[in-house]
Amino acid sequence: MQNQAVPQEKTRAHVFISGKVQGVGYRYFTMRQAEKMGSNGWVRNLPDKRVEAVFEGSKAVVEEMIRWCHQGPPGAVVKEVVVEYEMPQELRGFEIVR
Repeated sequence: MQNQAVPQEKTRAHVFISGKVQGVGYRYFTMRQAEKMGSNGWVRNLPDKRVEAVFEGSKAVVEEMIRWCHQGPPGAVVKEVVVEYEMPQELRGFEIVR
């Protein structure tokens, strides 16, 4: 009998980060962290000064990305992180959306 890999259950988190999160490299650092962790998705600035991101991947990776968002890069002052869980859409790679 062969050992079969059990597929990791995928999840998707739609995240809104507020505070001093624009003009501090938040999107770039988020992309680097996502690539390091193996998360798919995207990140962008919003007109209301928040940052919006979507993370897809295993539950462990997505939860780690959410934890990272609470800290952010050096220079960021994160006030609030709002998370909405959604159905994964099989995103590939991670990008900064403008």
